[in-house]
Amino acid sequence: MIVADANVIAYLVMPGARTQEVEAVLSRDAMWAAPTLWRSELRSVVHKYVVRGDITISRALAVLEQADDVIDGREGQVESRVVLEFATRSKCSTYDCEYVALAEALGVPLITVDRAVLRAFPGTAMTPAAFLGS
Repeated sequence: MIVADANVIAYLVMPGARTQEVEAVLSRDAMWAAPTLWRSELRSVVHKYVVRGDITISRALAVLEQADDVIDGREGQVESRVVLEFATRSKCSTYDCEYVALAEALGVPLITVDRAVLRAFPGTAMTPAAFLGS
C-alpha cells in the first residue's frame, strides 16, 4: 500500500507528462490510500481543465470516477494535532501534511512530486521514480 497525493492521482487519471511513470507505480502497488481531502483537491485540478476547455464536465466526472476506483474507499482520517505539528515544523501546507500524516500512520510511503514535501519529509515522501527504483 502507498499513500498518493492528489497530484499523483491527477497524473494517473489525466494523461500528461508523468502519466506513464505514475501508471508504473500503480502496476507495482495497486493499493492506494489518501486522506479524505483528496477528492476535493482533485476536483479543483479537474475543474481547471474544464474551465480552460480542455475537457467537458462529462469527461471530468468520468475522471473523478476513475480516481474513486483507484482509491477504492481507502480514505483515512488523520489527527489534527499531527497535521498541525508537521505543518508548523516543515512550513508545508496543512493539506500536504494530511498526506504525510496518513502515510506515517499507515507505515507506508507517500508518493508525491511536491518538492517541499519531499525535502521536509525524506523518510516518508518519495517521488514516483524513487518508488520504482529508477
